[in-house]
Amino acid sequence: MRLSSRLQYLVPHRFLSRLVYWGTRWTWRPWKNFLIATVVRQYRVDMSEAEQTDPLAFPFFNAFFTRALKSGARAAPSDADAIACPADGRISQLGKIIDGRILQAKGRDYSVAELIGDGKTAESFRDGRFITVYLSPRDYHRVHAPLAGTLRETLHIPGRIFSVAPGTVEDVPNLFARNERLVCHFDGERGPFSVILVGAMLVSGIETVWGGVEVPPYASAVTRKSFADRGIKLGRFEELGRFNMGSTVIVLLPPGVGELDPNLAPEAPVKVGQSIGRIG
Repeated sequence: MRLSSRLQYLVPHRFLSRLVYWGTRWTWRPWKNFLIATVVRQYRVDMSEAEQTDPLAFPFFNAFFTRALKSGARAAPSDADAIACPADGRISQLGKIIDGRILQAKGRDYSVAELIGDGKTAESFRDGRFITVYLSPRDYHRVHAPLAGTLRETLHIPGRIFSVAPGTVEDVPNLFARNERLVCHFDGERGPFSVILVGAMLVSGIETVWGGVEVPPYASAVTRKSFADRGIKLGRFEELGRFNMGSTVIVLLPPGVGELDPNLAPEAPVKVGQSIGRIG
């Protein structure tokens, strides 16, 4: 195991995340400009796609980090039966859910039940499909719906806040089922599907379009919210939420609902709205 991964077991995850939460919202111009310029330079952020192309025009770092894109910078798939990629980033893993378990990295897997905190619901995904997309600091950090659906319920599940960078994913067992996360269950036209927003070290901030800021506060117990009678519907490719620093998105499909594109592979770059498969 890498030293950087070992150290993450020792550091106070939530304390550090609270510090970064404050620091990324500080409007003092020299500070926010330093943070923004450093990330733009180090990660080669393409600002030409952003609605606001001047990175230093943002009032604080998190506003830059969650920046909107220009109209038309991303588009839904032209095929009405296509599954849309939920986020910009790189594919971490994808494929079949085997005996209720998801591949995390070579030699490591974890259970759907652990990930979504519900053994009964997890059974519906047995032998289904999954895709995990990692967002790096250079990426657009808004998450979009892979399919049209009606929100049924969410679960805010407490946990640690390990990094979700590739090295840590390879090192830390059950990482995505250990980190703080928001599980969103939808009912789609062809069947149910779920989108899991996984928090990451340093802030672990998650927002949704229906609830605003969901994380922080950090949870001490699983919080389940029913939306069965709220009529919250999202079209395919509509914005679902965003990450305030971090992270990773996981999409789960039950068997028969959809198939993923066999030409996709781990480490492949992807964009929001790109076709990643077809519904059944």
